[in-house]
Amino acid sequence: MRVRRRTVWFMTLLSLVAVISVYYLVDPAKQFNGLTIFTDDTLQQTAVSGVTDQEATKEGMTQEVSSPSHLFEEMRMQVSDERSQLRQQLTQKIASQEATADEKNKAFNDIDSLIKQESAEAMLEMLIKSLGYSDAFVKADGDKVSVTVMAEELSKSQANEIIYLVKTEWEGANDVQVKFNANNY
Repeated sequence: MRVRRRTVWFMTLLSLVAVISVYYLVDPAKQFNGLTIFTDDTLQQTAVSGVTDQEATKEGMTQEVSSPSHLFEEMRMQVSDERSQLRQQLTQKIASQEATADEKNKAFNDIDSLIKQESAEAMLEMLIKSLGYSDAFVKADGDKVSVTVMAEELSKSQANEIIYLVKTEWEGANDVQVKFNANNY
């Protein structure tokens, strides 16, 4: 009976983490609904203003806009998918009848450390963004931490500041690598 309670508790915790993760991935503040541009009101205003596509290209008013942090979102999604698969394997091990109690405890501890790692990475990303960078991506693998920031240029002092921040916030970070990604990739 005790194993079932623990399993129910664990599944509840896992569900809560999944709901919170989905909430942050599908945050309405970050979502862009392109269809709102093409409402009747905006189309009429455009027609009234008298600017056509041909006139806009002649005057150089059209400009391609892309989000440089799209690359960062792809990296986050890739890491999230990998960790989701790992979490699913560990959950299956916990629910397995063939696994011993030690294996189940190790799987539970691995899931717990994975959750702590994800939250620490998210916290570091927020702290690095607070230093003035438009976006940051942090990925930890054991004692190695890789940080990629969105910046045109990254001086040694800025890189050292990021390394210092990571080492003060993450106890096990012995090897910290800082890279930058320019806005115009």
